[in-house]
Amino acid sequence: MENPSPAAALGRALWALLLATLGAAGLPRGGESVCSARAPAKYSITFTGKWSQTAFPKQYPMFRPPAQWSSLLGAAHSSDYSMWRKNQYVSNGLRDFAERGEAWALMKEIEAAGEALQSVHAVFSAPAVPSGTGQTSAELEVQRRHSLVSFVVRIVPSPDWFVGVDSLDLCDGDRWREQAALDLYPYDAGTDSGFTFSSPNFATIPQDTVTEITSSSPSHPANSFYYPRLKALPPIARVTLVRLRQSPRAFVPPAPVPPSRDNEIVDSASVPETPLDCEVSLWSSWGLCGGPCGRLGAKSRTRYVRVQPANHGSPCPELEEEAECVPDNCV
Repeated sequence: MENPSPAAALGRALWALLLATLGAAGLPRGGESVCSARAPAKYSITFTGKWSQTAFPKQYPMFRPPAQWSSLLGAAHSSDYSMWRKNQYVSNGLRDFAERGEAWALMKEIEAAGEALQSVHAVFSAPAVPSGTGQTSAELEVQRRHSLVSFVVRIVPSPDWFVGVDSLDLCDGDRWREQAALDLYPYDAGTDSGFTFSSPNFATIPQDTVTEITSSSPSHPANSFYYPRLKALPPIARVTLVRLRQSPRAFVPPAPVPPSRDNEIVDSASVPETPLDCEVSLWSSWGLCGGPCGRLGAKSRTRYVRVQPANHGSPCPELEEEAECVPDNCV
């Protein structure tokens, strides 16, 4: 048997390297499991807002504009694409969406990722929710090379706050999950430094990364989600994905929420009551000391209520205080 020539051996080695490279390009990153489900799958995605005045009483937006949710924008994609990720910087498109609800630039970014890397299979969207508590839904399709789902919904009004899901995998080995449900919590896109729902535009320079907003972070009393008595915020929204096994017209989501005017949820039995403590201002300066000559007089100072208590929070303390003093100009 003849030994292969050096040129033939080199050719085989290069061919093997090429096959290995092409094979690795189709695998998920970071040692993720490979989806081997054969046929594509369709899902119904339902977004439920839980942003109520009972659960989030502090600075709850009542008008101009009232509490509401933007449209939902998402994509079915592979691990080569990321719409957003905690502790990473957002793209220009996601910044525009988080700050102003403008989706055009984000849509162009998703389309570009799909064309250049073939990492996006489909884009889906759902209508806006005109109140803090309500539902919206859409349908989407995933396939084995694009089994991940990501989406964002802007909190309105807010500086750059949003909720969403980053790369939820609907594939479990060789089969599709029948359903998935996740509680959602607020995130800060890291592009605006406003503390409250209605803060004016105040760009974060330099830009920060995406961070989760909690009951104690940012640790500032002015923050709209600052509830120091809570260990964790209640979920502000929830998303449910259910696999469709029949035509969309015949599909009925499980355990639907009773409909009501303006798409609001009227069943508040499961809504947690977040206690809101009274907040008062600092004391004013002491007033003049008044009283008759030769006797002690009295002076007073006041403070005012900055935040009224709610949901069995701590009541307000006294707003006026008096103290004895020696009259400056006695009568």
